[in-house]
Amino acid sequence: MREHASPVAAAIDIESWVCPAPLRDSPNIVMGHGGGGALSAELIEHLFLPAFGSAADAGLGDSAVLTLGGAKLAFSTDSYVVKPMVFPGGTIGDLAVNGTVNDLAMSGARPMVLSTAFILEEGTALADIARIATAMGTAALAAGVTLVTGDTKVVDSGHGDGVFINTAGIGVIDDGVDIKPQRASVGDVVIVSGDIGVHGIAVMSCREGLEFGTEVLSDSAPLNGLVAAMVATGADIHTLRDPTRGGVAATLNEIAKAAGVGVAIVEGALPIPSAVRDACGVLGLDPLFVANEGKLLAFVPRTSADRVLEAMRAHPLGANATVIGECVQDHPGMVVARTTFGASRVVDLPLGEQLPRIC
Repeated sequence: MREHASPVAAAIDIESWVCPAPLRDSPNIVMGHGGGGALSAELIEHLFLPAFGSAADAGLGDSAVLTLGGAKLAFSTDSYVVKPMVFPGGTIGDLAVNGTVNDLAMSGARPMVLSTAFILEEGTALADIARIATAMGTAALAAGVTLVTGDTKVVDSGHGDGVFINTAGIGVIDDGVDIKPQRASVGDVVIVSGDIGVHGIAVMSCREGLEFGTEVLSDSAPLNGLVAAMVATGADIHTLRDPTRGGVAATLNEIAKAAGVGVAIVEGALPIPSAVRDACGVLGLDPLFVANEGKLLAFVPRTSADRVLEAMRAHPLGANATVIGECVQDHPGMVVARTTFGASRVVDLPLGEQLPRIC
């Protein structure tokens, strides 16, 4: 008779186990630290801010609001490492312009000038660099901004994934405009400007060679024109944010925490295209956590909601704007969704990122 190994003899190498979720106590950087979720927040709060000390102004918005020489300015910077660098509906070039333009616009600013910095991998085809640079110029013209300064560095082959881009921008904020996450208030209506989850699925589809029956194109677009139309209504817009990394879920959680209010949304009201819903079903993703690059969330007083919605729907980038929820006194700092079955669930801040390297 064959003897079976005893449980004691069959030692289990626990150290070799791998957890698919990012570990919060990891001594090293993991991909989740760049996902815009809880790990990103902890990296900033527990590493960067203590290291910067009193040199840091911990406003923690997508753009800083500054007063210089009597002018109220917004200043923002962002880096782009999307893989692949060309995807359905866009490239890393126009994404870099639109992303920084949108960060400025979320403060109610009129974006004016951008810087551009490139980290290029040795061996990357000049034709690819030219395509991306041309896309940046076209995007800047469309957004009404000027590219005024920049830098170029080259790294060894195998150390850069083709092209990484950093853009920084400055915008002007008009008198009377005060838009920031901390102003979200109980009774505010939550509006999303259109279909969600499109960009993340567009990038994932070409990265993994997936087909969903119809081509999903990135929604990358400059939102400053849409914001200008909203501001022009005269409504007291409290908060604007573009739900990029971490999607709508992460952005709503950040606003709820910053303002100390609860956010209640209705799942059935979320504008999710069928192609995105089907793709998320296949991939096991929640559309609420999938990144967007051409959508915004607005928190406005209920008395102003109709005129803001009317202005948004009159703009091409807000044609499908819809109300998805409201700010409430209950569960401050938390986001709760009412499901199609009438139950409620907590929509938590994601730990890391479902789709890494999407912006």
